[in-house]
Amino acid sequence: MIDAHHHLWRIGQNGCAWPGPELTAIHRDVEAEELVRLATPCGVTGTILVQSQPCDADTDYLLAEADRSASILGVVGWVDLLARNAPARIAVLAGHPKLRGLRPMLQGLPDGWILDRGLDAAIAAMEVNELRFDALVYSRHLPDLIQFAERHPGLGIVIDHAAKPPLASGKLQEWRRLIEQCAQLPHMACKFSGLLTEAGERPDPGLLEECAAVLLNAFGDQRLMWGSDWPVLNLAGHYGGWLQLALDLVRQQHAGSVDAVFGDAARQFYRLGPRVD
Repeated sequence: MIDAHHHLWRIGQNGCAWPGPELTAIHRDVEAEELVRLATPCGVTGTILVQSQPCDADTDYLLAEADRSASILGVVGWVDLLARNAPARIAVLAGHPKLRGLRPMLQGLPDGWILDRGLDAAIAAMEVNELRFDALVYSRHLPDLIQFAERHPGLGIVIDHAAKPPLASGKLQEWRRLIEQCAQLPHMACKFSGLLTEAGERPDPGLLEECAAVLLNAFGDQRLMWGSDWPVLNLAGHYGGWLQLALDLVRQQHAGSVDAVFGDAARQFYRLGPRVD
Protein backbone atom coordinates (compact mmCIF):
# COMPACT_ATOMS: atom_id res chain seq x y z
CA MET A 1 0.00 0.00 0.00
CA ILE A 2 1.00 3.61 -0.59
CA ASP A 3 0.16 6.50 1.68
CA ALA A 4 -0.29 9.31 -0.86
CA HIS A 5 -0.25 12.21 1.60
CA HIS A 6 1.67 12.89 4.78
CA HIS A 7 3.87 15.59 6.27
CA LEU A 8 7.09 15.99 8.25
CA TRP A 9 8.28 19.04 10.15
CA ARG A 10 10.58 20.29 12.87
CA ILE A 11 9.13 23.08 14.93
CA GLY A 12 10.98 26.35 14.37
CA GLN A 13 13.29 24.88 11.72
CA ASN A 14 13.29 24.80 7.90
CA GLY A 15 10.75 27.61 7.73
CA CYS A 16 8.26 25.79 9.96
CA ALA A 17 5.76 28.35 11.28
CA TRP A 18 2.79 25.98 11.59
CA PRO A 19 1.37 24.22 13.61
CA GLY A 20 1.22 26.61 16.52
CA PRO A 21 1.34 25.64 20.21
CA GLU A 22 -2.46 25.78 20.46
CA LEU A 23 -2.56 22.57 18.39
CA THR A 24 -1.10 20.50 21.17
CA ALA A 25 -1.61 17.14 19.43
CA ILE A 26 0.72 18.07 16.57
CA HIS A 27 2.92 20.88 17.89
CA ARG A 28 6.06 18.79 18.00
CA ASP A 29 8.74 17.49 15.68
CA VAL A 30 7.53 14.69 13.41
CA GLU A 31 10.11 12.45 11.79
CA ALA A 32 10.09 9.85 9.04
CA GLU A 33 11.11 7.10 11.45
CA GLU A 34 7.95 7.62 13.51
CA LEU A 35 5.75 7.26 10.45
CA VAL A 36 7.54 4.08 9.43
CA ARG A 37 6.79 2.61 12.87
CA LEU A 38 3.11 3.45 12.43
CA ALA A 39 2.68 2.57 8.78
CA THR A 40 4.72 -0.59 8.30
CA PRO A 41 2.60 -2.82 10.60
CA CYS A 42 -0.45 -1.61 8.65
CA GLY A 43 1.00 -2.86 5.37
CA VAL A 44 2.03 0.55 4.01
CA THR A 45 5.32 0.21 2.14
CA GLY A 46 5.76 3.64 0.58
CA THR A 47 4.63 7.24 0.98
CA ILE A 48 4.28 10.62 -0.70
CA LEU A 49 5.71 13.41 1.46
CA VAL A 50 3.86 16.73 1.00
CA GLN A 51 4.98 20.25 1.92
CA SER A 52 3.38 22.01 4.86
CA GLN A 53 5.18 25.38 4.79
CA PRO A 54 5.11 27.91 1.92
CA CYS A 55 8.87 28.35 1.68
CA ASP A 56 11.88 27.00 -0.20
CA ALA A 57 13.60 25.89 3.00
CA ASP A 58 10.83 23.39 3.74
CA THR A 59 11.05 21.86 0.27
CA ASP A 60 14.83 21.52 0.50
CA TYR A 61 14.41 19.82 3.88
CA LEU A 62 11.79 17.40 2.56
CA LEU A 63 13.99 16.37 -0.36
CA ALA A 64 16.87 15.75 2.04
CA GLU A 65 14.57 13.59 4.17
CA ALA A 66 13.53 11.67 1.07
CA ASP A 67 17.19 11.05 0.24
CA ARG A 68 17.70 9.25 3.54
CA SER A 69 14.41 7.33 3.64
CA ALA A 70 13.68 4.49 1.25
CA SER A 71 10.01 4.53 2.26
CA ILE A 72 9.49 8.06 0.89
CA LEU A 73 8.80 7.40 -2.77
CA GLY A 74 8.02 10.95 -3.81
CA VAL A 75 7.92 14.55 -2.59
CA VAL A 76 5.41 17.30 -3.34
CA GLY A 77 7.22 20.56 -2.68
CA TRP A 78 6.52 24.28 -2.85
CA VAL A 79 7.66 27.03 -5.20
CA ASP A 80 6.54 30.66 -5.37
CA LEU A 81 4.83 30.11 -8.70
CA LEU A 82 4.40 33.83 -9.34
CA ALA A 83 8.07 34.63 -8.82
CA ARG A 84 10.12 35.64 -11.85
CA ASN A 85 12.61 32.87 -11.15
CA ALA A 86 9.93 30.18 -10.67
CA PRO A 87 10.67 28.30 -13.94
CA ALA A 88 14.37 28.15 -13.09
CA ARG A 89 13.68 26.99 -9.54
CA ILE A 90 11.31 24.32 -10.85
CA ALA A 91 13.94 23.08 -13.31
CA VAL A 92 16.49 22.74 -10.50
CA LEU A 93 14.09 20.93 -8.17
CA ALA A 94 12.95 18.62 -10.97
CA GLY A 95 16.50 17.32 -11.14
CA HIS A 96 15.92 15.59 -7.82
CA PRO A 97 14.81 12.01 -8.55
CA LYS A 98 12.07 12.02 -5.90
CA LEU A 99 10.39 15.35 -6.64
CA ARG A 100 6.96 14.48 -8.07
CA GLY A 101 4.88 17.63 -7.70
CA LEU A 102 4.33 21.09 -6.30
CA ARG A 103 1.63 22.50 -4.05
CA PRO A 104 0.69 26.13 -3.60
CA MET A 105 -1.37 26.39 -0.43
CA LEU A 106 -4.50 27.60 -2.20
CA GLN A 107 -6.79 27.42 0.82
CA GLY A 108 -4.91 30.35 2.37
CA LEU A 109 -4.53 32.43 -0.79
CA PRO A 110 -6.99 35.03 -2.13
CA ASP A 111 -9.91 33.67 -4.11
CA GLY A 112 -9.08 33.76 -7.80
CA TRP A 113 -5.31 33.48 -7.24
CA ILE A 114 -5.17 30.31 -9.29
CA LEU A 115 -6.44 32.16 -12.39
CA ASP A 116 -3.60 34.72 -12.46
CA ARG A 117 -1.97 34.49 -15.90
CA GLY A 118 1.32 35.28 -14.18
CA LEU A 119 1.38 31.58 -13.25
CA ASP A 120 1.60 30.42 -16.86
CA ALA A 121 5.40 30.28 -17.10
CA ALA A 122 5.71 28.24 -13.92
CA ILE A 123 2.93 25.87 -14.96
CA ALA A 124 4.61 25.38 -18.33
CA ALA A 125 7.81 24.47 -16.48
CA MET A 126 5.88 21.96 -14.39
CA GLU A 127 4.44 20.36 -17.51
CA VAL A 128 7.83 20.14 -19.23
CA ASN A 129 9.24 18.41 -16.16
CA GLU A 130 6.16 16.14 -15.73
CA LEU A 131 5.40 17.46 -12.27
CA ARG A 132 1.97 17.12 -10.68
CA PHE A 133 -0.08 19.90 -9.09
CA ASP A 134 -1.56 19.26 -5.64
CA ALA A 135 -4.57 21.50 -4.99
CA LEU A 136 -5.17 22.26 -1.31
CA VAL A 137 -8.69 23.67 -1.53
CA TYR A 138 -12.14 23.91 -0.04
CA SER A 139 -15.16 23.27 -2.21
CA ARG A 140 -15.63 27.03 -2.74
CA HIS A 141 -12.35 27.03 -4.68
CA LEU A 142 -13.42 24.29 -7.10
CA PRO A 143 -15.04 26.54 -9.77
CA ASP A 144 -11.75 28.42 -10.16
CA LEU A 145 -9.79 25.16 -10.07
CA ILE A 146 -11.97 23.73 -12.85
CA GLN A 147 -11.30 26.81 -14.98
CA PHE A 148 -7.57 26.49 -14.24
CA ALA A 149 -7.64 22.80 -15.16
CA GLU A 150 -9.43 23.50 -18.43
CA ARG A 151 -6.71 26.05 -19.24
CA HIS A 152 -3.94 23.48 -18.57
CA PRO A 153 -5.07 20.08 -19.92
CA GLY A 154 -1.51 18.77 -19.87
CA LEU A 155 -1.07 19.27 -16.13
CA GLY A 156 -1.91 16.42 -13.77
CA ILE A 157 -3.93 17.87 -10.89
CA VAL A 158 -4.98 16.14 -7.68
CA ILE A 159 -7.51 17.57 -5.21
CA ASP A 160 -6.15 17.17 -1.71
CA HIS A 161 -8.49 15.87 1.00
CA ALA A 162 -11.41 15.67 -1.45
CA ALA A 163 -11.72 19.49 -1.21
CA LYS A 164 -12.56 19.15 2.49
CA PRO A 165 -16.25 18.25 2.27
CA PRO A 166 -18.45 19.86 4.96
CA LEU A 167 -19.06 16.60 6.79
CA ALA A 168 -19.64 18.30 10.14
CA SER A 169 -22.67 20.15 8.76
CA GLY A 170 -23.83 17.29 6.54
CA LYS A 171 -24.56 19.67 3.67
CA LEU A 172 -22.82 17.82 0.87
CA GLN A 173 -24.99 18.72 -2.11
CA GLU A 174 -22.89 21.60 -3.50
CA TRP A 175 -19.65 19.79 -2.73
CA ARG A 176 -20.92 16.75 -4.61
CA ARG A 177 -21.96 18.80 -7.64
CA LEU A 178 -18.55 20.45 -7.91
CA ILE A 179 -16.59 17.24 -7.30
CA GLU A 180 -18.52 15.56 -10.10
CA GLN A 181 -17.67 18.46 -12.40
CA CYS A 182 -13.99 18.11 -11.53
CA ALA A 183 -14.05 14.40 -12.25
CA GLN A 184 -15.26 15.03 -15.79
CA LEU A 185 -11.77 16.34 -16.59
CA PRO A 186 -9.58 13.27 -17.16
CA HIS A 187 -6.37 14.91 -15.92
CA MET A 188 -7.87 15.58 -12.48
CA ALA A 189 -7.55 13.11 -9.61
CA CYS A 190 -8.52 13.19 -5.93
CA LYS A 191 -7.13 12.17 -2.55
CA PHE A 192 -9.24 10.12 -0.17
CA SER A 193 -7.71 11.82 2.84
CA GLY A 194 -8.38 14.41 5.52
CA LEU A 195 -12.01 13.41 6.02
CA LEU A 196 -11.88 12.78 9.77
CA THR A 197 -10.63 16.29 10.49
CA GLU A 198 -13.66 17.67 8.62
CA ALA A 199 -16.19 15.34 10.24
CA GLY A 200 -16.49 16.96 13.68
CA GLU A 201 -16.21 15.39 17.11
CA ARG A 202 -18.77 12.67 16.32
CA PRO A 203 -18.34 11.60 12.69
CA ASP A 204 -21.55 10.43 11.05
CA PRO A 205 -20.86 6.98 9.50
CA GLY A 206 -23.61 7.53 6.94
CA LEU A 207 -22.06 10.78 5.70
CA LEU A 208 -18.63 9.18 5.45
CA GLU A 209 -20.17 6.37 3.40
CA GLU A 210 -21.90 8.91 1.18
CA CYS A 211 -18.64 10.78 0.69
CA ALA A 212 -16.79 7.60 -0.27
CA ALA A 213 -19.53 6.66 -2.73
CA VAL A 214 -19.44 10.10 -4.37
CA LEU A 215 -15.68 9.99 -4.78
CA LEU A 216 -15.52 6.46 -6.14
CA ASN A 217 -18.43 7.00 -8.52
CA ALA A 218 -16.98 10.29 -9.76
CA PHE A 219 -13.28 9.51 -10.11
CA GLY A 220 -13.27 5.73 -10.27
CA ASP A 221 -10.53 3.74 -8.60
CA GLN A 222 -7.81 4.82 -11.04
CA ARG A 223 -7.99 8.50 -10.04
CA LEU A 224 -8.74 8.20 -6.32
CA MET A 225 -5.85 7.63 -3.91
CA TRP A 226 -5.78 7.11 -0.16
CA GLY A 227 -3.68 9.31 2.09
CA SER A 228 -3.30 9.51 5.84
CA ASP A 229 -2.66 13.27 6.19
CA TRP A 230 -0.49 12.27 9.15
CA PRO A 231 0.27 13.89 11.56
CA VAL A 232 -2.61 16.37 11.00
CA LEU A 233 -4.75 13.24 11.27
CA ASN A 234 -3.89 13.15 14.98
CA LEU A 235 -6.26 16.07 15.55
CA ALA A 236 -9.15 13.70 14.90
CA GLY A 237 -7.94 10.10 14.92
CA HIS A 238 -4.93 7.83 14.54
CA TYR A 239 -3.09 6.17 11.67
CA GLY A 240 -4.29 2.60 11.88
CA GLY A 241 -7.84 3.61 12.70
CA TRP A 242 -8.21 5.90 9.68
CA LEU A 243 -6.61 3.36 7.36
CA GLN A 244 -9.00 0.63 8.51
CA LEU A 245 -12.01 2.92 8.21
CA ALA A 246 -10.97 3.97 4.72
CA LEU A 247 -10.49 0.34 3.70
CA ASP A 248 -13.94 -0.52 5.02
CA LEU A 249 -15.55 2.41 3.19
CA VAL A 250 -13.96 1.46 -0.12
CA ARG A 251 -14.80 -2.22 0.28
CA GLN A 252 -18.43 -1.33 0.97
CA GLN A 253 -18.57 0.41 -2.39
CA HIS A 254 -16.45 -1.98 -4.45
CA ALA A 255 -14.06 -4.50 -2.93
CA GLY A 256 -12.18 -4.78 -6.20
CA SER A 257 -11.06 -1.15 -5.91
CA VAL A 258 -8.84 -1.59 -2.86
CA ASP A 259 -5.57 -2.23 -4.71
CA ALA A 260 -6.08 0.80 -6.92
CA VAL A 261 -7.18 3.30 -4.26
CA PHE A 262 -4.54 2.17 -1.77
CA GLY A 263 -1.61 2.02 -4.14
CA ASP A 264 -1.97 1.79 -7.89
CA ALA A 265 -3.66 5.17 -8.40
CA ALA A 266 -0.90 7.02 -6.53
CA ARG A 267 1.74 4.99 -8.30
CA GLN A 268 0.35 5.97 -11.68
CA PHE A 269 -0.40 9.63 -10.89
CA TYR A 270 2.99 10.35 -9.32
CA ARG A 271 4.94 8.17 -11.78
CA LEU A 272 6.37 5.88 -9.13
CA GLY A 273 7.00 2.89 -11.33
CA PRO A 274 5.37 -0.55 -11.36
CA ARG A 275 4.22 -2.35 -8.24
CA VAL A 276 6.60 -4.93 -6.82
CA ASP A 277 4.74 -7.65 -4.89
